[in-house]
Amino acid sequence: MSTHVDIDPAILYFGTPVVLLSTLNEDGTTNLMPMSSVFWLGRTAVLGVGASSQTALNVRDRPEIALNLPSVDLVSELDRLALTTGNAAMSAAKAERGYVHVSDKYAHAGLTAYGSDTVLPTSVAECPVHLEGTVTALHHLGAPKLLAVEVGVTAVRVAPELRLAGHPNRIDPDRWRPLVMSFQHFYGLGDRVHPSRLASIDEELYR
Repeated sequence: MSTHVDIDPAILYFGTPVVLLSTLNEDGTTNLMPMSSVFWLGRTAVLGVGASSQTALNVRDRPEIALNLPSVDLVSELDRLALTTGNAAMSAAKAERGYVHVSDKYAHAGLTAYGSDTVLPTSVAECPVHLEGTVTALHHLGAPKLLAVEVGVTAVRVAPELRLAGHPNRIDPDRWRPLVMSFQHFYGLGDRVHPSRLASIDEELYR
């Protein structure tokens, strides 16, 4: 007797962290795009973006990027950017879904630009984690409208209160409260549910 049922969801967003991407526009300003199709392997981030988005257009021509990780406290600011695009020539599909063109995303969301160290796009001051990087590869995923962006991380900056006591290069997972998206809805993390055997490995061994 089966305990599961077959379904065909349009999206598979079972829960990933929200990231606010900073990329450089042709005129030298910074475009911001919230997204949650992201994962990390070592010092490489892999991002999923729409191939016609302003972010995709920017990284093709100017392959530098900042990944700003918001905490749950920034959910209102992130939500203000949810149906905006930096591309004035937006696709018909985006227009149908209610997107509007916004040239100054910082002002629209009420966020502050912060100078990056190793890339030209500015970081977002209010985000407690900044990852700067260089785009190393672009891959079309199945359909031409989807793009996977590989980013080699060149610098990591965090708010001081996120550091694990006694470890200058480690994050305290009990203090880091990322914003998470699950099936287009915002969530935060709950308390730690169980000790982890994997956590017994010294993080430095992964370098």
